[in-house]
Amino acid sequence: MTAKATAPVNEPGRIDPQGERLAIRGDWTLAHHASLKRQVQRLAREREPSARSIDLSPLAALDTAGAVLLMELTGAERLAAIDDWAPELPAPRRALLRTLGEAMADRPAPEPPPRRPLRDGLARVGQRVEDLFQQQRALLGFIGLVLATLAATAWRPGRWRLTSVVAQLHQTGLNALPIVALLTFLVGAVVAFLGATVLRDFGATIYTVNLVAFAFLREFGVLLAAILLAGRTASAFTAQLGAMKANEELDAVRTLGLDPVELLVLPRVLALMLTLPILTFVGMLSGILGGALICELALDISLFQFVAILQRDIPLNHFLVGLAKAPLFAFLVAVIGCLEGFKVSGSAQSVGEHTTSSVVQSIFVVILLDAVAALFFMEMGW
Repeated sequence: MTAKATAPVNEPGRIDPQGERLAIRGDWTLAHHASLKRQVQRLAREREPSARSIDLSPLAALDTAGAVLLMELTGAERLAAIDDWAPELPAPRRALLRTLGEAMADRPAPEPPPRRPLRDGLARVGQRVEDLFQQQRALLGFIGLVLATLAATAWRPGRWRLTSVVAQLHQTGLNALPIVALLTFLVGAVVAFLGATVLRDFGATIYTVNLVAFAFLREFGVLLAAILLAGRTASAFTAQLGAMKANEELDAVRTLGLDPVELLVLPRVLALMLTLPILTFVGMLSGILGGALICELALDISLFQFVAILQRDIPLNHFLVGLAKAPLFAFLVAVIGCLEGFKVSGSAQSVGEHTTSSVVQSIFVVILLDAVAALFFMEMGW
């Protein structure tokens, strides 16, 4: 199962998941105990590690602190039988691991901790809050890195990746145009139908035009386009970068002296910041067109009368308010998708988990910021 032991490589210890196999690399010593402990705990939460095959051949240095972590990873019984599944390890290391495994395997099983539902529930809530804090901290740090890289390359045209930007514009904008237009057209029709149904009781069906125009120019046009891009494009960014990391292509990029943020992230961010305002404009037109169709069919409001009411009652600032939010939403959706791609640990399961996480985070951030922006603009009277 394992290869011949290699010489010490003098690098921090880590666990490298490779499908159903875990490769133990680097120095498993007290100096790296905190980092190794987090890796072991994270792996234990994700999947039962003792059920997977373990390769100790890349292991460099080992002391008792690292041996204890290996026991938590493999289990005491399996470690006691290390002579059977890792014979290539040097004899002193096998003796240390075997002695530790035998000592812990013979120890009586600890009594189960008493059940404390309130305490355990509070602990879970605290852990969730801690995870959310660390997640947002990493996002803020990555936003700063992207902005710093953008500022460093903005004044150097020779480092612009125009070909990559155009390719991303095609994938994120042109290919998404039909679905954005169709969805916003249908939602516009639904909003007009609901508005007409409610306003009919008050004899004010003519204001359905104002309702549809106000809703799509200020909110629905940009919000629906951003949510569609969050589900479609952010997940694609995560899957692309995650697959590159799993195949060690990102390491190859760094080895060539290139910056992955400049090479891979900036083209995606810039393309999405150009794409979303265009999709927002298309979404506004499609939604209003869907509302106009319902007004024509159900309320006998002709298209000419619909346009005349728009020109008379709807100020231009509603359109500008909706359009102004698009670049900010696009930046956050792109950054979250790329960041989750860089977090992939190397397995197909990790790619799937982070793809789902990027979609959930992107949609949550877009809706949260839209609510905050709506309150701000209303209070400012814009």
